[in-house]
This record gives sequence, C-alpha cells and structure tokens, in this order.
Amino acid sequence: MKPIRLPEPPSPTMGVPEIFEGDAYSVIRRAVVIGNGFPGSEHQSLGLVRALGLSDKHVLYRVTRPRGGINDWLHFLPVSLHKTLYYVVRRLYGYSRCIVGKGRSKFEPSENGGGVGLSSVLEADLKQIVNMARDTYEKDGPLLVVASGRDTVSIASSIKRLASQNVFVIQIQHPRSDLKKFDLVITPRHDYYPLTPQGQEQVPRFLRRWITPREPPDEHVVQTIGALHQIDFAALRSAASSWHDEFAPLPKPLLVINIGGPTSSCRYGADLAKQLSISVLSVLVSNVIIKELGNDPKVYIWDGQEPNPYMGHLAWADAFVVTADSVSMISEACSTGKPVYIMGSERCTWKLAEFHKSLRERGVVRPFTGSEDISESWSYPPLNDTAEAARRVHEALAQRGLRVRP
Repeated sequence: MKPIRLPEPPSPTMGVPEIFEGDAYSVIRRAVVIGNGFPGSEHQSLGLVRALGLSDKHVLYRVTRPRGGINDWLHFLPVSLHKTLYYVVRRLYGYSRCIVGKGRSKFEPSENGGGVGLSSVLEADLKQIVNMARDTYEKDGPLLVVASGRDTVSIASSIKRLASQNVFVIQIQHPRSDLKKFDLVITPRHDYYPLTPQGQEQVPRFLRRWITPREPPDEHVVQTIGALHQIDFAALRSAASSWHDEFAPLPKPLLVINIGGPTSSCRYGADLAKQLSISVLSVLVSNVIIKELGNDPKVYIWDGQEPNPYMGHLAWADAFVVTADSVSMISEACSTGKPVYIMGSERCTWKLAEFHKSLRERGVVRPFTGSEDISESWSYPPLNDTAEAARRVHEALAQRGLRVRP
C-alpha cells in the first residue's frame, strides 16, 4: 500500500489566508511618511519604510513653511506660529510680494526637497491624516506613521495623541520633547552626547537644565551610530547597472568626493576647500593646477544637472572622501564597506565630534591627508543602521501585538 502524502504546509513566503494570521487589525500594510522638505531628514524616513518592505505602500506628506524675505528669520518658531504670523503680516501690510519668490508657491518646499517630485507630495494636514487612520482602520488595519525633523514633531505627536489606537508613530531624530508622545524614537547615539561627562563639562551648570536630552534613553528609544538611509545591496546593484556606461570606462581606482557645507558644529571655509583640492591632486598624481581640475581626464565633476549620479558613485567608487559636516553622506558611504576618508573632522565640535570619534574607534573611517594610496583597499563591517532599526521596529510592534505585512 502506498503511503498517503499529506500536502505541504503553506510556505511563509507564499502567505496564508488572513483567518490563520490572527486579528486582521494587527497587520500593518501601509505607511505615512511626514517630511520637512530636506533630504537629510526625509531619506531617513523613506529608508526605514523601505527596510520594512513598505516602499510601494506609503504616502509622503510635508510640513512646509513660508519662505523668502523675513520668513527665513522665523524658522526658529513652531510651524503653526510661523504660518500665523505670515498671514497676519500679509493681511496687514500686503507683504506677500516681498515674501514669495518669483514663480514659487509660498508653501513650496525649497530646492533641498530631494528626489521626490512635488506632484507626489501632500501638504501635511493633521485632521486629514487622523481621519484617514480612523476611517480606514477596519478595512486596512493600523497605520504606520514615520516622521523625521524638528518641524514634524508637533504633527507626529498630535497624530499619536488623537488616534493612538489606530496608529504606530515613529519619530526619527531626537524630538527634544517627551518621548512618551511617540511609540518609538530612533536617534543617533551622539544625540545623547550632552549627558556624557565630556558634554557636561562643555555646558555651564546653569544652562544644563535647558540642554536636551536631559534624561538617558528609555525603552522608547532605538540608538543608531549614524543616519538612516535608503542604501542597501539591492539599491547599489541596481545603480551599478544603471550607471555602468558612465563609470565602467573610468580609470581605476575610482575616488568619489562628496562635499557638503559648513554647519554650526563643523565650521570651515575656503581654506579647507583649498586644502581639499591640493590633497585630491596629490592622490591623483596630477600636474594640473586647481583651476584646471575640471579638465583633468581623471576627474569627473557633476554640474548639478539631472540625472544625479550619486547612487552611481556609491555603487562604482573604490573609495570615498567626504567632508565632515554631513552625517547622512558619511553614513551612506560607510554602508558600502569601502574605504571612507573624512576631511575636516578636527573642525567639528559638540555631538558631531562625538560622531566622528565613534566611527574612528570602530575603524570605519580614516582622516584624509592627501598621502593615501587609493589603490590600497581596506575594509570594515559596513554600517547597517537602517536594517538594525527595522529589526527593532518589528520587536516594538510585536510587543503591541502588531506586525508588518508588505
């Protein structure tokens, strides 16, 4: 008699009927991303959503401010107060022509908006998002809300307060407010530098109560080394294919230089730019002078016109030189596992100096001096903050009886 062959159990990759998955209201299938128009913030949220498998099932909203004229001096105010003052001034003095730039909407995000087309972005409306979370809950389950940047804190925390049973709210970067206003906060370790002995020494005693964070991280906090981003193996493989014709013929080794700009915690000027140019010429063994750098056949300079070759750079580079000001650019380069040299870290202060120190101690970066042999490679365990943050999100969701199902 032939044995009876029972059917194989359903494969986890094939999915199973929802009646076997438990409460349908415990499954997250969609996300709302709340951005502020700046790539350094928005790409962190989009990177996390991508790592959770929801990159094709999210909607991007933006918290935007009036721009131009006196508005550029009011960015320290909460967004709602800023907009209120704008409308008052506009009504009283007809100030709009002085504030609104030619051909730009008064609430249009600046050119820093990054790679997301404005046609696909909605103005962040608290009431609309809360109503959507409530009205679609029975049909589509809970809503994952991911926000990043100071201007998004108020709306993200309000969504949590008004629709706590229908949403799971994640705030990326320390919100400088009560962490319990969010389900989860994801922030770099160096955001807690003010609490270290070194940080405390740099703050006068009478100012310490005003420096945030004032308390150590609790169960609401996931700490990363650097910034989250959208760079992973699949993205690099796709970029390598897309940019093959442009970068494959270039002489090897290929050195990519990413230049940001000075910040309050990392100040530099023309002197560092000249030093960088001299060092680059040194490692390229080139005889051209700086003003002819763009004509050097060994050098490719992006002129700012689309398409942006940044992903191609990450995929094809043999090594990177990155200015010390940008946590995001450094984090993305360090996710490749390729040599990363930093220019200007000795000029950084406060928590940015702590960030660079942590990378050097891990052997992830080295200072750029101009005497390096770029053909001599070195490696390290690539930074994997985004994947690790996604794992922690899954754990936090499970504690609340939730899970993500792309």
